Amino acid sequence: MGKPLLLTLTLLLACCFTVSLRAQQNKEIHITRYPGRDSVEVLKDSVRQVDLYDVLKGWMGKKQPKVQSQPVITSKPNFSIIPAIGYTLTSGFAVSLSGNAIFKLDSLSKVSTVTASATISSRKQLLIPVQSTIWLRNGKYVLIGDYRFYKYPQSTYGLGSVSPAENQNPMNFNLIRFYETIMRKITGNFYLGLGYAIDYHANISEEGLKTGVPTDYVLYGAATHTVSSGLTFNALYDSRDNSINASHGGYASMQFKDNYKFLGSNSGWRSLILDVRKYFRFPASSENVLAFWSYDWVVISGKPPYLDLPANGWDAYSTTSRGYIQGRFRGAQMLYFESEYRFRITRNGLLGGVLFANAQAFSAAPGTNVQSIQPAIGPGLRLKLNKVSRTNICLDYGFGAHGSNGLFVNVGEVF
Repeated sequence: MGKPLLLTLTLLLACCFTVSLRAQQNKEIHITRYPGRDSVEVLKDSVRQVDLYDVLKGWMGKKQPKVQSQPVITSKPNFSIIPAIGYTLTSGFAVSLSGNAIFKLDSLSKVSTVTASATISSRKQLLIPVQSTIWLRNGKYVLIGDYRFYKYPQSTYGLGSVSPAENQNPMNFNLIRFYETIMRKITGNFYLGLGYAIDYHANISEEGLKTGVPTDYVLYGAATHTVSSGLTFNALYDSRDNSINASHGGYASMQFKDNYKFLGSNSGWRSLILDVRKYFRFPASSENVLAFWSYDWVVISGKPPYLDLPANGWDAYSTTSRGYIQGRFRGAQMLYFESEYRFRITRNGLLGGVLFANAQAFSAAPGTNVQSIQPAIGPGLRLKLNKVSRTNICLDYGFGAHGSNGLFVNVGEVF
């Protein structure tokens, strides 16, 4: 992992243990739930719930109330911000500043979220992603945005899910992304809408294979810059109680993207993304959660630029495929499934854990069949960053096939 990260984890575990010991002196948890709300739980006569900010206040000598009042999400944004230094499989050693903000425009709206980060890595990567889900007044409309600037050296390994690790091809490119969607409520938790999406890759270069054999990138169609620009047609169902860290409910989205030359695309092509998630309390009387996720991303017709093909870790939130480096598998069809069990370690909610398993399969170039399944499993730790939004710092270690393994860090749950 690296000494800086080990030191950080040691300090986090020490503060969690200290606060947990203090919390055990209180009474049992009795929770009053409010079904159908995005909010939060009221804890009465219970172990006081704490987060990282409470720990820091304790270190500074500030007294905490013995009885926890009800957290309330209002139109005033509630922020969670954390600087970090560490090591991950994708970035190497990295310094980052990550955070999110949550708010509700009115009592009838769902909880809106804005997440952002800035990362500089030892692999000369610069990442600045900003993602937003804004529920407008009365919950009739929702705006979904995804904006990114990446200066991104990253290897690719050819097409399909059987491409060997020896086919590593170091590449370099810049990415500018702008996605924006507006959706209108049709009935209940069901929404329909339209959007615009553009991915602009510039300064694309490759080192090639050590053997001198032409890479899949060259065989597919090399270019120094590419543009994919098109309209999206979207459907959404969202009954989750909390979009950052759901404990029950479901989520399903469909995005059909049609890229047009008259909008600037290098070629006309169409793709479909289906994203389905479900959450259960398990056991039903506990705070533990069993979660399932299916993410299918397929090219329906046409030939996308190589870097716009479906690839692991390049989903909307860059969280698929723990156990493999981002971009390890790429192809015209991506089929992905994951399950995760989330449980509390300390009764005060500060420290939790997860066990996860995932499986994925890719085709190669458009028109080819889906290849072998690549599985991964792993454990993870959760440190409560913000008890109001239920935002966790997520530290996961994934073990994939053929010796692939590594650390994965996220602010907010993976799905």
